[in-house]
Amino acid sequence: MRAGKANVRARVLPSSALSRLLAHIEKYTICVGTTPGGVVWAPHREGSWMSGEGISTLARRTINDVLRTSRRHFLTQVGAAGLGIGVPVSMTIAQEMQRSLVGDGKEVSLGEKLARYATSLRYEDLPEDVIRIAKRTILDTLGCAFGGYSAGPSKIAMKLASDVNSKQPGTILLSGIKTSPELAVFANGVMIRYLDFNDAYVSQMNGAGHPSDTIAALLTAGELSQRSGRDLITATVLAYEVYCKIGDVFDYLGHGIDHTTVTGMGAVVGAGKLLGLTPEEMVHAIGITVGGNTATRQGRADTLSNWKAYAAADACRKAIFSVQLAGNGMTGPSNVFEGRYGFFKVMSGKPVASPQLGEPFGIRQCFTKRFPLGQFSQTVAQAAVEARSYFKSPDEILEVNIHASRSAIKIMADGPDKWRPQTHETADHSIPYSAGLALMYGKIDPDYYEDPYLHDPRLLDLVSRIKCLPSDEADQPELANLCELEVVLRSGARKTVRVEYHRGHFKNPMTDAEMEEKFRLMAQKHLPADRVDGLLRIVWNVENEPQVSNLIAATRV
Repeated sequence: MRAGKANVRARVLPSSALSRLLAHIEKYTICVGTTPGGVVWAPHREGSWMSGEGISTLARRTINDVLRTSRRHFLTQVGAAGLGIGVPVSMTIAQEMQRSLVGDGKEVSLGEKLARYATSLRYEDLPEDVIRIAKRTILDTLGCAFGGYSAGPSKIAMKLASDVNSKQPGTILLSGIKTSPELAVFANGVMIRYLDFNDAYVSQMNGAGHPSDTIAALLTAGELSQRSGRDLITATVLAYEVYCKIGDVFDYLGHGIDHTTVTGMGAVVGAGKLLGLTPEEMVHAIGITVGGNTATRQGRADTLSNWKAYAAADACRKAIFSVQLAGNGMTGPSNVFEGRYGFFKVMSGKPVASPQLGEPFGIRQCFTKRFPLGQFSQTVAQAAVEARSYFKSPDEILEVNIHASRSAIKIMADGPDKWRPQTHETADHSIPYSAGLALMYGKIDPDYYEDPYLHDPRLLDLVSRIKCLPSDEADQPELANLCELEVVLRSGARKTVRVEYHRGHFKNPMTDAEMEEKFRLMAQKHLPADRVDGLLRIVWNVENEPQVSNLIAATRV
C-alpha cells in the first residue's frame, strides 16, 4: 500500500472532475506550504475569509504536478493529506481520483476504500447535525440495553461472560462484569437488541436492519483503547456509514442474506478505527470478517428463536475479534468483496456498484422506534392506534386490511406463524399481531409478547381478521414504511388511516424530550431518578468525556 517509485507518463484529469475536485478543496481547505512529501493543507470553515494567492490556482498547479507521479502515489498522498488535515468528508477527493484517473488499470478494492475512509475520517469533519444525531443514537441504544437487561438471552450471555477472565477485559453494561472483549461485546449486543426497540435503516434496496447494533462493538473497542467520547461519536458515524452505504448497493434481502452480515462490516470498520488499526491492518480485519461470517435469513423465517436477539451481537463479537487478530499481524483474504469467490460475486452472482461514502451521511436516514417491534410495524402500530377513534370496542371490527411494502410483508407477514406467534421473537416481528395489539389496547408493551397475551382467544380472534396486502406505492424506497390501514366495521363503515412516516422517522423525528422520555421509560426500571438524570447529562455531553469507560461505568446498576 506504499507509493511506488516507477516512472509513468503524466495523466490529466477530465475537466469536469478537476472542477469538482477544485471546488471541494476551495470550500474546505487552504494551502499553507509544501514539504518534500507534498503539499500541506489546513482546514478552513465555509464562509471564512482567505487572502493571498487563490486556492484554485494553487490547487490546480499542485494537482498537475502530482499527476505526473503514479496513480497510486497520488491517491496515497491525497488520502494522507485528508488524514492529517481534517478535510470534511476527506475521502471525496480520493473518490474523485478513483473515478477519474486512468492509471494502471487496477481498481481500488472496496476493502481498501473502506480502510482509507475510516482512517481519514475525523471528528472535526462531521457536521453539527450529524454529531447531534450520533449522540441521540447512543442515548437510544443505551436505553435499549436497559430495556433488555433482564431478558433471558441477556442473562445467558452474562452468565457465559462471567466465567471468563481477561488481562485486557471489556465491561458489560449495567452489570459491570469484566470479561473478555468479545464476550463483553456479545452480552452488550444481546441487551441492546432484545426488545427490537433500537433504531433502524431501510436501504435503497429495501433491505432493513439496525445499524445501532454496531455500538456494542464500539463501546468495548473504545474502552480497550481508552478513547474519548469524540472518538466514539466519530466511530459511530463511521460504522453507520459502512452499514447504510453497503446496504444501498447490495440487495442482501433479495439474496436471502441477513442484515447482521452487514452489521459485522460496519462494526469491524468502526471498532478498527477505535483500536487504531493502520489502513493495511484494517483491510485484513475487513477480510477476516467478511470472508467468514455470513448469516442467512432462515433465522427470521417460520417460528423465530433467540437467534433474532443475538445474531447482531454475534456479528459484533466476531468483528472485534477480527480487529484484534489483524492488529496482531494476522492477515485476511484479499479482494474479499470483488474477488473470484468474493462476497458480492458468490452472494449475488454479479458485480455490485461501489458505495459512495460521506455526504450525505447514512446516519441521517435512520429512524428511531416509537414502539418495541420491528421497523416495518412502526407505521402499522401508529395507524392502528389512530384508528381506535373510529370504534368503541374491537368487537365492532369485521376485518382490517393493511397495505404495506412487499419487503414488509416478506419480513413480518410471511406465514401462518405471524398470525399465531408462539415466541416473543415471532410476535414482535409480526405485522398482524402488532396491529391487533394496538387496535385492542391502544399501546404496545413488551409484556404483550409473552403469555397470557400470546394465547388470548379474544386477541387472536382479532388478529385472524387482519389481512396484509402488497402496495406498489410502498415499494418505492422513499415510502418504504408507508402503511394504509383500513378498518371495516360490522356496521358497513370503512375507515382508513394512512401513515407515511411514523413518529421517529427521520422525516418525522422525535424531539430530544421524546428521546429522553423513551430512555427514562427503560432506565428507570434499574436506576434511581438522580442516576438517570446523571447518565442523560453524560450522553448529551459525551463529546466532552475523556474516556468511553466513564460512559460505561455510569450505567452500572
